Order: sequence, then C-alpha cells, then structure tokens
Amino acid sequence: MNSADDPSGGTALVLGASGATGRLLVEELLARAWRVRTVVRRPESLPAAWAGDDNLTVVHASVLELSDDELAALVKDCSAVASCLGHNLTLRGVYGEPRRLVTDAVRRVCAAARANAAPEPLKFVLMNTAGNRNRGSDEQVSFAESCVVGLLRVLVPPHADNEDAAEFLRARIGSDDRRVEWAVVRPDGLTDEDRVTRYELHASPVRSAIFDAGRSSRRNVASFMADLIADATVWDAWKGRMPVLYNADES
Repeated sequence: MNSADDPSGGTALVLGASGATGRLLVEELLARAWRVRTVVRRPESLPAAWAGDDNLTVVHASVLELSDDELAALVKDCSAVASCLGHNLTLRGVYGEPRRLVTDAVRRVCAAARANAAPEPLKFVLMNTAGNRNRGSDEQVSFAESCVVGLLRVLVPPHADNEDAAEFLRARIGSDDRRVEWAVVRPDGLTDEDRVTRYELHASPVRSAIFDAGRSSRRNVASFMADLIADATVWDAWKGRMPVLYNADES
C-alpha cells in the first residue's frame, strides 16, 4: 500500500507525538527525510533514540496553552499538520479537562494557518475513529448502533470530541478553503504490530464499529498518514474525505 515518497521532503507538525500512533508517525516521517516538529507536555516520554536528530524539533508545552502567535509561528513553514491527539483512558483523562482537546487543537491550528496566509494550503491530517460517521455522506447506521453511539456521545466525552473535530473540518473548513485542506483517517480497533502490513482503504465503513469491529494496525495507520503528507497522489485521492482503514484481512 505504500506509495513513493516525495524525495524533497518538507516540514510537518505532529500533535500527539508521545502517543502510541503519534510516535510511529514521527518515525515514518523522519525515515522519509521530513523535518518534524512536535509539541509534548513531557519530552522525557519520547523515545531516547530521537535525541540529537537534527530533523526533529520538540517543543515542551501543551498545544492548547500556546498563544495564537506562538502557534502561528510553530505552524509557519509547515506544509502539513497531523493530529494523533487523544484522551488518556483514565477517569481523569476521559472526564477531566480539557474535554475538547482534539476539537480545540484542530480549530486553533486551522486559525493559525489562515493567519499565516501561506502561498500553498496547509494539509491537515486528523486521526479519528471508524465509530464516527461522516455526516457529509450517506453512510447508513442501524438503529441499535445509533442508540449506542448516542449514549457514547453523552457518557464518554472523548467520543463527542472526536466527532466535533472531524465535523469542524468537514463543515467549517469544507472543500474550498484557500488556506487549509484536510483528510480524516478512521481506523477501527487499533492493534500493535511489528511492521507495516497490507491494509485496505474504504470511503466508508464496511462493517459496524460497534457490533462487528475490525482491526487496524497502528503502524498501518501511521504509514498511511505519512503517505497522505508526503505523496501528492495519495493526498489528491483522499483530501476532503474520511477514509476508513482496515488490515487487509479485516474488511
């Protein structure tokens, strides 16, 4: 599934780089000779192997605590931003603040891109979930699944945050924004694998994320996100869309 990389490289900002998938995305981009910027609250949580890599810049901060000017400076000269942000699976992480971590980060990065007024639109790649329906399509959801998702939306704040982040890109940024282009990657049932394996991409889910969940390797997700950032052909195929990724034997 991997496509040829852009040999000239570029600069990408990766949010959520200390997370399980974010780390793999950083590794993918560095391996493709891209310059990577990250914003992390605990730099000591990053792999020791990254220390001293001239292509990696680590900013010690919380992305939501950066001022508008600081965020604009961080995004400046980046051709892409990727968000692998998520909520920690603890009581505090699920029910504590910030409850709109992903949505607010997406909104503020897009505002920074607009403020910078770069000559080329910024690519925004958002890691999301197959449990989030693309409201811009005719994706069908059963009554039972709709009820479960409705409960998740009320009882589990991170689910609503993921929905709102994707919907912001779809409805507020849309398909004709001159400053920002986007793609939302929707994996299902994340797993850990040692290497990139074959995977399949679908415009919409082909199975129920609630009652018949598939599997998506984090390495495959990171590889595809890197392809979106680095390969113009892949980007043109999926920009403005919400592809669902399954391991090849799961769809």
